[in-house]
Amino acid sequence: MSGLTSTSSECIPKSSDLQCDPIIRKYGEKKRGLTSYTLTLEEQKKNDYPIKGSPGCKGYIYTECDQQRTDSSPLFGLDCEMCLTAKGNEVTRVSLVDAQGQCLLNELVKPETTVVNYRTRFSGITKKMLLPVKTRLRDIQTRLKKMLPHDAVLVGHSLNADLQALEMIHPSVIDTSLLFARNEGRRFKLKFLAKAVLGKEIQCEQKLGHDPAEDARAALELAQFFIEQGPAKVAELNLEMLLTAEKLAEVSQNKAALQPQGHRVQKQLNEPPHLSKPCFLDCLQVTGQKPLLLGRQELDSSGLCQSNLSTSNKQILQRALQDVPLSTFSIIQFSWGPEYIASHFPAGLCEKVRSKLTDMLTIYAGPFEEGFCLKSVKKEFGRCGPIQSLTVVTETYQPYVCIQYEVLEAAQLAMESLNGAEVAGSCIKVQRPVNAAMLDCDVLIRELELDVENEGVIYVAGLKKSITETDLQEEFSQLQDLETLFVPKDRQSGKHRNCCFLKFQTSQSAVDALEVINGWTVKGSKLRSRNALASSHLWRWIWQMNHSIGKQGGNILHEKMEQLSDCEQDIRKKVKKLDQHIKKLYRSLQNNTLCVVLFPGVNSMHGSQSGLGLMGIKDDGGRSAC
Repeated sequence: MSGLTSTSSECIPKSSDLQCDPIIRKYGEKKRGLTSYTLTLEEQKKNDYPIKGSPGCKGYIYTECDQQRTDSSPLFGLDCEMCLTAKGNEVTRVSLVDAQGQCLLNELVKPETTVVNYRTRFSGITKKMLLPVKTRLRDIQTRLKKMLPHDAVLVGHSLNADLQALEMIHPSVIDTSLLFARNEGRRFKLKFLAKAVLGKEIQCEQKLGHDPAEDARAALELAQFFIEQGPAKVAELNLEMLLTAEKLAEVSQNKAALQPQGHRVQKQLNEPPHLSKPCFLDCLQVTGQKPLLLGRQELDSSGLCQSNLSTSNKQILQRALQDVPLSTFSIIQFSWGPEYIASHFPAGLCEKVRSKLTDMLTIYAGPFEEGFCLKSVKKEFGRCGPIQSLTVVTETYQPYVCIQYEVLEAAQLAMESLNGAEVAGSCIKVQRPVNAAMLDCDVLIRELELDVENEGVIYVAGLKKSITETDLQEEFSQLQDLETLFVPKDRQSGKHRNCCFLKFQTSQSAVDALEVINGWTVKGSKLRSRNALASSHLWRWIWQMNHSIGKQGGNILHEKMEQLSDCEQDIRKKVKKLDQHIKKLYRSLQNNTLCVVLFPGVNSMHGSQSGLGLMGIKDDGGRSAC
């Protein structure tokens, strides 16, 4: 049967993921007989099962089913409904089903003491139902003892509660709430398992209370499914993902129900109904992850976060160093104070990053002879990648050319392949701008080459405009382990930018491809290649940066910095202090912690500034994914 299960590849975990599944960790992947899934004595003690000879079980009836169990021993599903009495939880209904699902016992039971709460919503029991009942608990105990074979295995969902209420001890049980294991001691509900695994709807809201025969049968079938299919097949159901999807759907429905009536009616008239999307904090909540929020401002977290307000950034840092290692997900909010700082800072920081990237994208080539052919220079340097701008520098004794590329790989390729080469009749030197910001350029280039996003990725330039993507696919198909071909295109014209990126399955395959491609000729065009530097998100950021510069009609390289105002000096001081806080917090984190630093953008009557996000995975080994 199929319930919530899906056949799409997204729902089936990879084999590597299966090893982390709590079911696989507990039972392994191979099929086993039913005796492998019965609770041990220690597991029964840990989960509050009645144990023979224990002090709390005086007066309990032992089933005397002492015969050794085998994988052929009979299974019986058991479930009880209880009411709250002066004595505590007392049985008011008992159901027993056999391995074929036949109901052997479905009996109402008269409690020994006065009922305080019938719990009708869950038990389905009412005062009227129990009035004519003569059967007592001792009668049920006697009947169950006679009905169960000496090698019987009882199956139930949280069966310990049923046996405690029955005041009976049975040595061999399978508890489906523990069989379908979860992390951190959590348990799936029987209703969810029945739907997800068996495709059955039980405990329906239309019915008054639970049907113990239905619940006993569902638990029995779940155990049979687990035994017959084996742990690996059960793990492939990806129950955690299905439960998360179900809970998120409930969150969406609840949010939709909370919308104002008029708003809902208007939406129904204007557009087809749809559920509102749950937010990220909703996802954390339904997966049992309680986020930690530390900051100076009260945020509307819908009760999902532990909101701990602090009086200063220093106090926030001290609390973060203590609490973050204990939390699965943390939000640390440092505050700037005056609003003008928040509005000025993102623009200043983006400008700093923009300026640094522009310097890295820019090279100077020369010297050239007077009257040199600029077209020849543009053609030669264009073979390294798409050029954003090209200008002649005439302030020097001999002319130089300033070339700004659109991608980092093109600038680096020009540095590596054309420095010392003869271009337009001159032996030239190729270099980047010389300023304080570029002193660590070589270090940054090495860091980008080591970025895990660039692993197995190479950059290829020198493509003619007439070459199509189909041509490239045919040409590169002979390369071993080629996984993806990406051809950047101009967003306005749709034409390719005379370069492409190739992703290989392994780093060694990429190295081998570099040796083959350098000097390779495709339709009369000689190719040049090197390792990739800019990951996809950085490549898009550079593209947007270049186009925004073009619209402004200026070049930030040649803009003169004005004298810093008092406000800007204050910002610099605060940025430096904040940087120290973030570094200290980052160093305290465990390896493989995903870190995201967000600087919010600004929308106001004075204008808008984009925010900035930085992301990395903590790794003391020196290699990071950013």
